[in-house]
Amino acid sequence: MRFQEMARRAPGRLVAGGFIVNAGLGKWDADEETAARLHGMAVGTYPFLARMSPKDFTRLLAASEIALGSALLLPVVPAGLAGAGLTAFSAGLLGLYGRTPGMRKQGSPFPTQQGTALAKDVWMLGIGLGLVIDAATQRDPAPPEE
Repeated sequence: MRFQEMARRAPGRLVAGGFIVNAGLGKWDADEETAARLHGMAVGTYPFLARMSPKDFTRLLAASEIALGSALLLPVVPAGLAGAGLTAFSAGLLGLYGRTPGMRKQGSPFPTQQGTALAKDVWMLGIGLGLVIDAATQRDPAPPEE
């Protein structure tokens, strides 16, 4: 990877990766009340998650966040792969925003005061898509000169 590509992608990867790792570490040892709240919100949007216990769900979420954040922070993980993971993760969060009652103003995509905490995750979607597009449109390196 050329230095220019790494430098161009670094700000988004560092900001998103650091934020997500920190969120995962904060959930790793979540108490029962926090686990129940996180699980309940997720189940309201994604009913298949009801099969998991709140504690198992929260531990899996934390591990996923730590893994995704680490992939973003480590430059050896290809930008397209890290971006695809971030895009999928943020799309899931925005699904919570879009499907949870009270998160959006009636008849509008814009958040209520309560919805702002989830709606702000749109920035991660933008960074993820940017990494994927950047990797997909990357020019092949020039052939070696003879």
